Amino acid sequence: MTVFQFGRKNLFRLRLVNLRSVRYCSKPCFPTLKSAKPSALKRGTGGRCSFNGIVATLFGSSGFLGRYVCNKLGKSGTQMILPYRGDMYEMRFLKVCGDLGQIIFQPFHLLDDKSIRQACKYSNVVINMIGREWETKNFTFDCVHAEGPQKIARIAKECGVQTFIHVSALNANPDPEEYMIPGGSNFLKSKHLGEELVRKEFPEAIIFRPSDIYGQEDRFLKYYCSVWRHMGKWVPLYQKGEKTEKQPVYVQDVADGIVAACMNKNARGKIYQAVGPTRYLLSELVDWFHRIMNKTESWGYRRYSLEKDPLFKMIVTYLPYCTLGWPFGNLHWEKIEKECHSDKVAGDLPTLKDLGVKLTHMEDQVPWELRLYKLHSAQELEIREFEPPIPPRPISSK
Repeated sequence: MTVFQFGRKNLFRLRLVNLRSVRYCSKPCFPTLKSAKPSALKRGTGGRCSFNGIVATLFGSSGFLGRYVCNKLGKSGTQMILPYRGDMYEMRFLKVCGDLGQIIFQPFHLLDDKSIRQACKYSNVVINMIGREWETKNFTFDCVHAEGPQKIARIAKECGVQTFIHVSALNANPDPEEYMIPGGSNFLKSKHLGEELVRKEFPEAIIFRPSDIYGQEDRFLKYYCSVWRHMGKWVPLYQKGEKTEKQPVYVQDVADGIVAACMNKNARGKIYQAVGPTRYLLSELVDWFHRIMNKTESWGYRRYSLEKDPLFKMIVTYLPYCTLGWPFGNLHWEKIEKECHSDKVAGDLPTLKDLGVKLTHMEDQVPWELRLYKLHSAQELEIREFEPPIPPRPISSK
């Protein structure tokens, strides 16, 4: 130590430090990754603030089913890439499904290979939920349900995606039975063709075949409650709905099944039937919906045969020409044709129960979903004027 003295009272001491040669460690202070796969980066204890090792690309994430799947995956700590067509701000409500940086929006077009590849190249899971119940001038059923999924499956395979999930339809058939449309439903034909093309490009793809899905903002409960599906206070159904069997499924259950399939390697290459726990006649369901809404026979409700009403047929035929692409009340001939088909559940194919999903019964959920459609709901809450609606009679439980 050297001391410099300036004057009599002020002493400044300067400590001379010997500079040592800096030695850098050749080994990193954190463990090296054994692989470059996203699963090797798994961090956290679970939940939205964690990363579970899954990077998923969800096509059709802004749709009815897609928003539930996004929420379920976000809860488990999945990083999601959400392709969109149009304005990004139409997808902004999905930003809260995951933590900061977990949700990424990516523009794409269904006929553009480059944009699809950009959305899939960092993912190990790809889920295709793109679907349309009516054709438009830009996209036909074959384009949306067959050519598009084939393109996505091919590019996902080229990008090394491990799990590919494709959402089809329960009654998909190359030769569906004809009811109201000559030649049968083109929707069901295109769904079956899409399954075949996806299997051709991605043999180990997981296929879900859901029945009619109900929930918030669905096209099942709202469809039968819509004024467009009524003729005044009467409801036209094919053969009064007494020959059609339905097995609707709750949207949360389908989302749970898709999330479970993402994390189950044994599910690859299988076809799952996403159906509800109970089977009903369509006539029983529609009657029950109206009982919940306090619109019974005393109000004027009645069912009758659709095929005997030329006025309703004319409305279904010409109403789509009066709109700008979105049918009023989702009323069009393809929807009517699908409505006439009974749900066919194959006994040799697994269901949501095989994925560990606890199915929701309609009696526990539908009254809540139809609260907004109740007639005189304020009087019911105050003085209990109306009797509790009688639940529908099931055909059989699966």
